[in-house]
Amino acid sequence: ETIPRPLLDRMEVIELSSYTDEEKLQIAKTHLLPKQLKEHGLKKSQLRISDDAIRAVITDYTRESGVRTLERLLGKLCRKAAMRLVETDVKRVDITPKDLKELLGVPHYQDNSRSKQDQIGVVNGLAWTEVGGELLEVEAGVMDGSGKLELTGNLGTVMQESVKAAYTCLRSRAAELGIPKDFYKNKDIHVHFPEGAVPKDGPSAGITICTAIVSALTNRPVRRDVAMTGEISIRGRVLAIGGLKEKTMAALRHGVKTVIIPAENEKDLEEIDQTVRQALQFITVSSADRVLEAALLPADDAAGTISVPAAPAMPIPAPKTRRKPGIRQ
Repeated sequence: ETIPRPLLDRMEVIELSSYTDEEKLQIAKTHLLPKQLKEHGLKKSQLRISDDAIRAVITDYTRESGVRTLERLLGKLCRKAAMRLVETDVKRVDITPKDLKELLGVPHYQDNSRSKQDQIGVVNGLAWTEVGGELLEVEAGVMDGSGKLELTGNLGTVMQESVKAAYTCLRSRAAELGIPKDFYKNKDIHVHFPEGAVPKDGPSAGITICTAIVSALTNRPVRRDVAMTGEISIRGRVLAIGGLKEKTMAALRHGVKTVIIPAENEKDLEEIDQTVRQALQFITVSSADRVLEAALLPADDAAGTISVPAAPAMPIPAPKTRRKPGIRQ
């Protein structure tokens, strides 16, 4: 938006997405680690870092779109190994995930934001950030009151409008969803996005907000192994989003098994890393009803004690011409 339109029309725009965790692993093994070994005077036979250890460094010690911090940390491991070789009689240093805390310190990031049990009014959303995808919990609470709608969590204008669109959708379809028609008169609804110090915005949280509010109003738990992304219209249509590649990588990293995406984004599945496609099950939806059907459990089930069958895997389309990824959340 900072480039004049006539000038932009004469330019070619190249969008670069962040590396996936699997891509970072291969870059580290093929390029970064050999480079650091050479710079620190170590032979390949003197230091061996397992793939699981490199993955742990990527997920627990870095949050970046590239690999600059990852290279610095591998260099630190090389220096620690060199010191151990000099000070002891060992001929080779083997580094596994359990050794990282001693060598690199306490992990900087912990992927513990996903609920460990099915909860009422708590939904796993997916967001795009400059350093990749992130799992974003959305909470909704319902109390007796006068029909107030309160939003907290440092939300931008677009996300506030998503909450209002979801609220209007529920009001217009209350009977179909099993919600009391007058809930907007005698129930106060509070929608909260945790980590209030972090600004949040983007047009992809509509179905997540809608599911959280319906769950709170109907007392139905939300499946803990499901995450979702998609915008919603006031008539209940699910609209396309961007950044699907990064969001699905975040879902896999947090242990999610099923991801709900807009039907219009089915063509973007070809961009997703093969490892992610094999590990996740995708449900494509075009209406809010299908989202609620896939994400909500019966009201009489106790949260956290339910064995939820996995959703049927959706066939993945064959790779086609690469499409530019979205640039917003």
